Parts: sequence; structure tokens; C-alpha cells
Amino acid sequence: MEQYLKQLPKLAKDKHTENKKYFDKLKKKTPKDLDYKMQLIHDDVFKKTDCLKCANCCKTTGPLFTLADIERIAKHLRQKPQQFISQYLRIDEDNDYVLQSVPCTFLDHENYCMIYDVRPKACREFPHTDRKKFQQISNLTLKNVEICPAAFAVVEEMKKKMPL
Repeated sequence: MEQYLKQLPKLAKDKHTENKKYFDKLKKKTPKDLDYKMQLIHDDVFKKTDCLKCANCCKTTGPLFTLADIERIAKHLRQKPQQFISQYLRIDEDNDYVLQSVPCTFLDHENYCMIYDVRPKACREFPHTDRKKFQQISNLTLKNVEICPAAFAVVEEMKKKMPL
């Protein structure tokens, strides 16, 4: 897995132009049943994916924290939201709350999330390959294929099963 993760950014870069063209066509000519087909592809890929063997998303990127996330996680940690913010978060260039550093503070040495049951919405939904109106998040997907082997596999399956 580690070797594959090292190769993933290059594999994604090599496919970037092809994937971008595919997503541009997808936006112009969106299949009526795209959400249904994407759910099937997503489910199929994730049946074969063990995120605990990878955790590259937690090791290389940080999620956005909504105010609801902050309140929920702070309560779980028995902190006031402001304490949680000052201890773990910073405001980024887009004015969003993000982790002060990566890898994620809440990732343990066995790739388990110590706040899994109350994790941020962005973590729960990552890599967003089963999101409704999937064609609207192509830029996000192009970024995610660089860090998530499952997202990479989903896009490759899309191109096979839904040629445009």
C-alpha cells in the first residue's frame, strides 16, 4: 500500500488531462441516472477498499470544520468550542476552520480515528464519490484522486462504465 500511495500523485497527474476532459464532457452531457450509477460504482470500489490500511486522507490533508462539527467534537472532548478551536484549529486563507497541522491530530498509530463517531462532516463524506449531483464537484474529485486510491479507482471505473 505504501508504495502505491507514493505512486498515486504521479498516476493522478498522468491521468489529469484525460480526467479533466472526461469531467468537462460529463458536465455538458450529464446522464439522467448519474447519481444512481455513481452510487453503484462507489459501493463496488468501497467493498474492495480498506481505509484503515491507507488513511492517506488523514495523513496528508485536513478537513474543513463547520461550526456544527466544532460544537459536536468539543462536546465529545468535554471542551468548550473556543477551547477546541484554540487547541486544534486555525483559520485558512478561505476563512474556514482547518486543522493546525497534518497528519490529523486525531489519527492514531494504527490509522484509527479517535473521534470517529463525531468526526467532521467532510471526513464522513470523503472522498465524496457518492455525492448527489456528482458532476458539480469535478474539481474536488480531480484533487481527491491524487490522495485517495478509492477515488482514483472510482474515476477509472466511471470512464469504463460510462464512456462519453
